[in-house]
Order: sequence, then C-alpha cells, then structure tokens
Amino acid sequence: MLDIRFICDNPDLVKENIKKKFKDSKLPLVDELIALYKEKCDANSRANELRSNRNKVSKQIGVLMGQGKRDEAEQMKKLVSEQAEELKALEEKEAELEVRVRDIQMKIPNIVDESVPVGRDDSENVEVEQFGEKTQPDFEIPYHTDIMAHFNGIDKEAAGRVAGEGFYYLMGDIARLHSAVLSYARDFMIDKGFTYCIPPFMIRSNVVTGVMSFEEMDAMMYKIEGEDLYLIGTSEHSMIGKFIDTITEEEKLPLTLTSYSPCFRKEKGAHGIEERGIYRIHQFEKQEMIVICKPEESMDWFHKMWSYSVELFRSLDVPVRTLECCTGDLADLKVKSYDIEAWSPKQQKYFEVCSCSNLGDAQARRLGIRVRGEDGKKYLAHTLNNTVVAPPRMLIALLENNLSFDGEKYTLKIPKALQSYMGGKTEIVSTN
Repeated sequence: MLDIRFICDNPDLVKENIKKKFKDSKLPLVDELIALYKEKCDANSRANELRSNRNKVSKQIGVLMGQGKRDEAEQMKKLVSEQAEELKALEEKEAELEVRVRDIQMKIPNIVDESVPVGRDDSENVEVEQFGEKTQPDFEIPYHTDIMAHFNGIDKEAAGRVAGEGFYYLMGDIARLHSAVLSYARDFMIDKGFTYCIPPFMIRSNVVTGVMSFEEMDAMMYKIEGEDLYLIGTSEHSMIGKFIDTITEEEKLPLTLTSYSPCFRKEKGAHGIEERGIYRIHQFEKQEMIVICKPEESMDWFHKMWSYSVELFRSLDVPVRTLECCTGDLADLKVKSYDIEAWSPKQQKYFEVCSCSNLGDAQARRLGIRVRGEDGKKYLAHTLNNTVVAPPRMLIALLENNLSFDGEKYTLKIPKALQSYMGGKTEIVSTN
C-alpha cells in the first residue's frame, strides 16, 4: 500500500506504474482517491475549526453568565448546539471517507523496482541464471505419483474418500522423506542465523488484509465459518502479522525468522487441481523465511534469500534456475520477485518450487510495523519472504532427479544431506 501523500504528490508516476503492470482498469482509482482524500481533509479542517470554536464559545458563555447577560449567553448556547450538529455530521463523513480512501488505497499497486522487466504475464518472465546440470535419464521416468506408488508411498484414493480431490496420504519411506526434507530445511536456515518459529495456523481478517491483496485473499484463503479467523495459505502471513502495530528499535534489525506450518489453499482460478498429480493441492507443509529490515538493506536481503534456496536445492542434487517475475506477474504488494524453479527430467522443463519477494514498506504500512531510529524518529520497515521448501513440490523434484532404474526395480538415491534424517539410509528400493 502506497503512502497517500505520495500518491497525491506523484499521480502521474503512480499511473505509469499501473500501466507497466497492465492493470489499466485501476487507472481511474488514482484520481478518485485524490478527490476523496481532499474531501476528507476539507471535512477534517472544518471539524477542527468547529472544535476550536466550541471551546472558545464555551468560555464566552461562562463569562456572559458571570456578567448576568443571560440572553446573550442563551444565543451563544444555541450557536454551540447548531455547530454540534454540524460537527457530528462532519465526523460521520470523515469516518466514511476514511474507509473509502483506505479501500481504494489498498487496491493501488506498489511501485515496482526499476530493475523489474516490463511484461504482461508469466510468459514474459526472464531467466536470470541456471544452477546445476539438467539430468537426462536413459529410461522413462514415471509420473511423480506413480514413482511414489512404486515405493508404496501415496494413497490418493483413500484421501479422496476422506476429504475429496486435492488431498493425499503419504506413506512409509516417502512420508519419512517428506519429513526429512522439512527437518533439513529447518536446520539449514537455523545455520544461516535465522530464528526458528512455529506460528499460529489461523489469523484474523485485519492480518489477512495487511499481508496480501484482495484478489489473492479471495483466490487462496479458507474462512472459518462464524469466526473472524482464516486458515493460513503460508506461514509468511502469520509471521509478518506477528509484528502488527509494533515499534522495533533499529539496533535489533534485521529480524530474520524461519517458520514451519501446514498451509491451506483453495487453489481457485485458472490452474485448478490436477486430477492425478499433487502439484496443486488444498493442504501441504512448508518451511518459510521472512526478513524485516531497514529500507536500505532490503535489496541485499532479497538477493541473499533467493540464493539460500538455490544453495539448499543444489545440496539435494536438484538442478534449478532463477526467473525474474515481470511487472504483469507481480502481485500488487510486491516491489520485486524471483521464482526459483526446479528441473523436471520427466517433463524436460523447469517448474516453480520457491518464490522470493521484496514487498518494500507495503505490508509494514498496512500493519503498522515501525522502526525507531537512533535519532528517535519512527519509520516503516521493509518486509521480505521466501519459500525454503514446500513439499510436495520439493519432493517431486527430489524424486525425479535422484531416481534410477535397472530394468526391474526403481532405486531412489537419498542425498547425503538427508541421510541422517532418514536413519542413515542411502537409498530406497521399490517394492513393485
């Protein structure tokens, strides 16, 4: 969310940014917002004038009563009464305009970083760099759920009976591998100096609207019926929400946290749910990282964070690449974003496994996350987030890139980094 004064002072820049994001339908919001804000300021100015006048007149009434000038005092009381009605109407108008201004303010996109490539949608995202040699197996790799089935590791049929489409049971060594990946990711981030956290898995509506756009909320969040609570779609939501309406001393920055949580998503929209696969499901687990820092340090942290994801995936023998999201693919709150994509030998293409984002001060402004500088002045922090790992997508990449076949059985090599989390196992051999 942009500062209202910035929008009023830079309407052309804000409109140009909207055009870069190919969201021309939002262009009229800028002028509408400026007009409403002026109306709100005018109402506030008149209300302040009436409040000041009320205090003066009240003193005058006391003086007149003391002088025995009752008729004049009564006339003054009548004036106060009339102005009180006007003041009440103005205060109601101020409150109404405040809601309307904030509603529009939250719909206007954040200013993207000048380094972000201009593009209409994700088809125009730009590859930054590839890491690791893409594997080219000499056998046909099964579909990822079929790989799991060869190890007796998945049961979607039972999950369908229990919860419906978009759910699954993980079983045996595959379930253990899933947990091993999360445990390794947790320790990996702790070794990077991040504080481990398990957050609430439900958050209130004011936190939801503080961390994401209305469009994202509608497409992702499950609401708890009859309560002001939503199931989180990622632990970033509750982790950033942890600092709502707080003031942090500058000397304590940066705040670096890594969090585990289950995640719940509608997956509403164009992608839908793959019938057989588990690329997009309603429930999964995730290790996340967030940073709250000084504005001048946020881009340095952005580059550190995506590089951590690359390092982690390479330590598990998974080739990856980074892809810069173009303007049209950026959510409204984001300043800059990289997707980290893993290589799929089965599909012979990359697919998204992590998303690293710098949101500038947008979330901080919505949630009131402030910093007190050495000079005592307060300013808004910058917030960033990135996926560490999100099984089952991470699991898909791990399975496909570490699988071998001898003509009869499949063998899954356990990367060295995970072996201690798998009871010392170095490989898993298929049972069918």
